[in-house]
Amino acid sequence: MHNIYQNPLIERYSSEEMLKIFSPINKFSNWRKLWIALAECEKELGLNITDEQIEEMKAHIYDIDFERAAQIEKEVRHDVMAHVHTFGEQCPNAMPIIHLGATSAYVGDNTDLIVMREGLYLIREKLAVLIDKLSIFAETYKSVPTLGYTHFQPAQLTTVGKRAALWLMDLVMDYEDLEILINQFKMRGVKGTTGTQASFLSLFDGDHDKVEQLDQMVAEKMGFSKSLPVTGQTYTRKIDAKVVNLLNSVALSLHKMTNDIRMLQSLKEVEEPFESKQIGSSAMAYKRNPMRSERISSLCKYIMSLNLSPQLVASTQWFERTLDDSANKRLAVSEAFLTLDACLDIANNVASGMVVYEKVIEKHVAAELPFMATENIIMEAVKRGGDRQVLHEAIRVHSMEAGKKVKIEGLENDLLERIKNDPIFNLSETDIEKLLDAKAYVGRSPEQVTAFIKSEVDPIRDKHKTSLGKDVSLKV
Repeated sequence: MHNIYQNPLIERYSSEEMLKIFSPINKFSNWRKLWIALAECEKELGLNITDEQIEEMKAHIYDIDFERAAQIEKEVRHDVMAHVHTFGEQCPNAMPIIHLGATSAYVGDNTDLIVMREGLYLIREKLAVLIDKLSIFAETYKSVPTLGYTHFQPAQLTTVGKRAALWLMDLVMDYEDLEILINQFKMRGVKGTTGTQASFLSLFDGDHDKVEQLDQMVAEKMGFSKSLPVTGQTYTRKIDAKVVNLLNSVALSLHKMTNDIRMLQSLKEVEEPFESKQIGSSAMAYKRNPMRSERISSLCKYIMSLNLSPQLVASTQWFERTLDDSANKRLAVSEAFLTLDACLDIANNVASGMVVYEKVIEKHVAAELPFMATENIIMEAVKRGGDRQVLHEAIRVHSMEAGKKVKIEGLENDLLERIKNDPIFNLSETDIEKLLDAKAYVGRSPEQVTAFIKSEVDPIRDKHKTSLGKDVSLKV
């Protein structure tokens, strides 16, 4: 196998769970389940189909002869008919009624919807696990002051946990959108060649009620509450576009989060897990690169690029359908799922072991806090009889001089020393130290984190109690 291309999603990244969802055995066993469901419902509604035929089919759901199917497909150039004949050879008594009244999209499209929904269930579970892990991190560090950044320039203080809550907010929004999409999911159903149900109307001698019942009954047998009310030959490809767009949205959130982690690791404030024997660089032995976060960023870019394909397909389907969707969706939809699955596994691995270096954070805060404390210093000096405008000008001058010391001469920030030695402020060293408690500058960050977790995160945790806390072992 080493002399032909291997898909990295299979070899390196995606989980066994997601690979099984998009596996040939899951796809084609669902085809057979759909043929059985169709036959059962047609029999129940009065067509001449026997219990023996149905039991024969049920005995061969999973023992699929893939080699035989491939051989027939080479001859007939039609994947569905190849599997009809392969199934029929295993079920000779049932052969006459397999696929009765159906078109290829009956098994192909309905299976795609079943598989995508299974994939969304797994994405939802892994997203919930990540939300839980990040919320624990946010709660743990909700009161640890850290520099906030705008434009990647030091701004007012926030806390380590509040910043993690920003990542969480994006992921919670994704979870909410995922819930909506899953609840909207409907089966294509039993619609016939161009979606008119003409073949089934013929089978049931013009009985519209039975055709409608058949459509609903099959949907329920396959685990759906409803089928789409109208389709062409295929379900509208807007569904694929909506699904991949949601996967893209989660990828966007993970990309933003891991970019932040990469920058924090460069600042030596927060570090992703680094194993005892892990090598950061083949040449620079001292390096501790954020390789997991980088991998997520890399894979998320791929998902974002895939997002366009289903949109192009959906917008260019002609009338009831064309076949230029098929090859594209086999790749774009499945690989978007497999790639996001990998990203969530890696993100869960990262979130399980992030290290916070509080002393480094304190040092960075201490270097900038004097500038941020200037307004409070002015207010305190005014209380002691100072002139606000005069004090403001003095602070401005001292700040500029202190900034020069830091930027041009590479020295420590001496702004506080300048203020202490300037009699206009009338403040002692003790007075100034009281004004430099970093926790006084984080606003409501701790309270925001607590309230956010209670209102938005805990309901998600409650829904996924049995899945939370799972550790993820990565392939590489």
